[in-house]
Amino acid sequence: MSNLLDTPKLGFGCMRLPLTDPKDQKSIDIEHLKKMVDTFIEAGGTYFDTAYVYHEGESEVAMRKALVERYPRDSFTIATKCLAWAQPTAEDAKACLDTSLERLGTDYIDFYLLHNMGGARTAKFDEYGMWEWAAQKKAEGVIKHLGFSMHDNAETLDKLLTDHPDMDFVQLQVNYLDWEDPVVESRKCMEVAQKHGVPVVIMEPARGGRLADLPERGASVLKAADPDKSVVSWAYRFCYNLSNVISVLSGVSTLEQIQENVREWKENEPFDASEEKALGDAVDALKSVGLIPCTNCRYCVKDCPAGVKIPEALGLLNLEKMTENREFAKSQYAWQTRDGRASVCIQCGACEDMCPQGINIIELLEDAADHFE
Repeated sequence: MSNLLDTPKLGFGCMRLPLTDPKDQKSIDIEHLKKMVDTFIEAGGTYFDTAYVYHEGESEVAMRKALVERYPRDSFTIATKCLAWAQPTAEDAKACLDTSLERLGTDYIDFYLLHNMGGARTAKFDEYGMWEWAAQKKAEGVIKHLGFSMHDNAETLDKLLTDHPDMDFVQLQVNYLDWEDPVVESRKCMEVAQKHGVPVVIMEPARGGRLADLPERGASVLKAADPDKSVVSWAYRFCYNLSNVISVLSGVSTLEQIQENVREWKENEPFDASEEKALGDAVDALKSVGLIPCTNCRYCVKDCPAGVKIPEALGLLNLEKMTENREFAKSQYAWQTRDGRASVCIQCGACEDMCPQGINIIELLEDAADHFE
């Protein structure tokens, strides 16, 4: 896989493209997008990441117009994704690939991802036979590199890569705030991928933009260490300099954003000792707000009769505290707990009896429901 690791590290994320009408996700500004694509490619970028569902399907169409129809096919790579768990039948799930090929105007996909593994979603990929089907499409040359994306923990990743050793890559949520997070487990996930010899595409390097807009207690530490560097550049440098990385995705919406990303990518250097300390101090400052001491041991969920996603809810309360951004945490809550929201808690107390940390879980679930639902 060494050739994959030679990919220029900055990836162009196509999830939040420029719009002519902010209320219409399909109204992608193609002319603006063309300028963004040109800037990225002129800087040496090659990796474009889209998905069947981005911009309600128009992201793939826009990339055909702004990229595929304007550049030689061997000068860039395209990643796109299949959400089989969101499709009603196996036939519908497998048809996503042909639709993506048509929208993109290409006869092969460089990086095809079975998207968003974990829990019941993984079971749907199994039920639909997506692993075997995708392997066949790779054998036919329609898919060049096959992988999956995942928002789950290291144990889940280890099992997936053990069960499916033919994966060429995996896409993971990695950033300095989640590096030691007991729910996300970025560091542990990276170690699992390395153990299996599977390279990584990094998503959420800036934690959905939150690491570009830090609370003052964190931003001041980084600015004191280097006044000339943007706060968000620390997030990307952290990821660029990790080992076993194919690409670090940046979801961009404006020409100015891609220009800034390109500039900071070109200036990238590994952290020196003083910078490593500053980043650690910034993380400590972000976490110095009385966080809930949940370690994600998950004892609390084993006997929960209501199936509440307790560690996820508590982790998002912590995220809200660290970033001082309730709306962002609320957006994460909407999908992380959709099959186990805090409000369905029946207050039986089984979770509190099992919690090694003695956390007042019932009271905190009430807070989560109040904050996020």
